Amino acid sequence: MDWMILIIAGLMEVAFTFCLGKTKGAVGTECYLWWGGFLVALTLSMVLMSKAAKTIPIGTVYPVWTGIGAVGAVIVGIVFFHEPTNFWRLFFITTLIISIVGLKLV
Repeated sequence: MDWMILIIAGLMEVAFTFCLGKTKGAVGTECYLWWGGFLVALTLSMVLMSKAAKTIPIGTVYPVWTGIGAVGAVIVGIVFFHEPTNFWRLFFITTLIISIVGLKLV
């Protein structure tokens, strides 16, 4: 169960990154809503990560959490913000995913 909580915490990190990206072009009420979403996702991410760290070693929790966030942020950037995709970018994201899985396995 704690691994699911950690995965959700990582996905909340992706959510707050997405909200942060959306604030770039937003004005007025829309901007405040995206900042609100950012704060909610950030808070959930931190609370859930803290909960997962009660039973999973912090040396595993933090890299997995940041890895999910990093991979998710790159994917969000490519899909929603039209950031460039090239071989090396995908190669290093793949190595990051392999590293996250490796941490789970050991």
